[in-house]
Amino acid sequence: MSEGTDNALLERFEQEVWSKVPHLEEGSETKVVNVTPLVDMTIDFKECAKSVFKLDLDNADLKVFGKMDSTLLTGSIKVRPAANIIHDAIVTGKLKSGQTVIEATSGNFGIALGLLSKLGLNVIALVSRKLQEGVFEELRNGNTRTIDLDMDICPAPGMEGKQDLMVAKATAANVRSQLSNLGFDTDIFDKEISEIESLLAKQDIINLAKFLAKSYGFFCPAQYDNQLNIEAHRTVTAAEIDQQLHENGDSLENFNIFCTFGTGGTSGGLSKYISEKYGKKSVYVIFPPTNQDVAGIRTKANADGLTLYDPEIYAEQQEMDWEKAKLLLKFFVEKGHDMGESSALELYAILQKASSEGGGKFVAMICDGIEKYKKNLATIGQEGPMQVSLQEANESGYDKVIWIHAQYTPQEPGIELIAKSLGIDKSKICVPDARTAQELLTTQQIPQSLSKDLEGDTKPLLVCMAGKTSLMAAKVLATKGVITDSLIGGITELPEGKTKQLSELIRQA
Repeated sequence: MSEGTDNALLERFEQEVWSKVPHLEEGSETKVVNVTPLVDMTIDFKECAKSVFKLDLDNADLKVFGKMDSTLLTGSIKVRPAANIIHDAIVTGKLKSGQTVIEATSGNFGIALGLLSKLGLNVIALVSRKLQEGVFEELRNGNTRTIDLDMDICPAPGMEGKQDLMVAKATAANVRSQLSNLGFDTDIFDKEISEIESLLAKQDIINLAKFLAKSYGFFCPAQYDNQLNIEAHRTVTAAEIDQQLHENGDSLENFNIFCTFGTGGTSGGLSKYISEKYGKKSVYVIFPPTNQDVAGIRTKANADGLTLYDPEIYAEQQEMDWEKAKLLLKFFVEKGHDMGESSALELYAILQKASSEGGGKFVAMICDGIEKYKKNLATIGQEGPMQVSLQEANESGYDKVIWIHAQYTPQEPGIELIAKSLGIDKSKICVPDARTAQELLTTQQIPQSLSKDLEGDTKPLLVCMAGKTSLMAAKVLATKGVITDSLIGGITELPEGKTKQLSELIRQA
């Protein structure tokens, strides 16, 4: 323990958090206490294979377990690395009473950090508008304060050339305003504005969180780079699964583990444990395709370049179609399994492997529960919004196109570009005020000012900057019985749009 340890804070943390999450028993290097359930899902899995996907696995030599981390404090696996990182920060004196914690998050890690509000610590999450409303609700309910970057991206490493300076300046002004509303000194922000705008131009939210922490004296857990993220899963999660399998007369040595990718902590920690103890690779990392969004996880393209992404230690990486996996999600939730979207993608990948190999032994990491995603669950199996490519949009010949974004609207050249790319007259393009989009997304209700643009018998096409805001809007509209489609990639992926600066095409509303 460091001489700088805040002992009072450490004691409160251990009582409120550490004692309630899985950890190694005091004095033991192997015994894990407070374990989460390891549930045998084999019977339901075989029924799902037959009833939903018409695959007969009844006679297959198959065993499928779900590691139910949805039962953890704050409802997700992210409390494991969060607790490990915060415990170390307090012990080493990096985090003290009254300090602010800031982190870039796609949801669950920020929700886990919300536990710190009980200890008198402030928590700020840098988030993007792609988060589902259920995630925003849990962040707010956990007393985590958010700074919405209003970018159609998840926290990602530097992406040179993806965002021009005008958009970065507008986003920086937005962040400054939110920091001011939270009571922080904007003079500090103004002194560092050049670096902040540079980070935003690269869409580098991860390092933006670190930079703001350094500038303001906050603590940043740095979950995307922190080896303690991996260690939480190497020393506890993997050992815990192995411990439970041994209690059932088996061993992790005989199983393949399927997990999705958020930061790389889970896949890295599990892989290292199995490699060190059993000398093999048996962790399968599952991604959605590039054009699909699954809550809280990355596509393979967005994982590449992250510090904890280490494909050399995985058994395999696979892309699975979320549109098919979501049918599995509905089945298992209706069977009483509390699991979220990422878990369904893993189980769908297990289904493919079990079907091709005639069985096998598998563990799926059930990383969170269904509560945050219930609105989406209700629309599975029903007609809903579709993501369409430019080619598909041209083939469909939409009679109405609606621009939808909560911060930017197209200038005249942008409207002309959309019209030319879709082969329609620009009079068919509706451009509601950005505040209208903001109201739609935040209230989950259709604003009166948008209703007139949705009138008619034909299905409109929604277009935005990068395709994420329009898809979110399409999902909200679907819950109200209004079916629309969303253009994949938005204006930035239109052929002529790639050759122009965004500032030529859009303006901040």
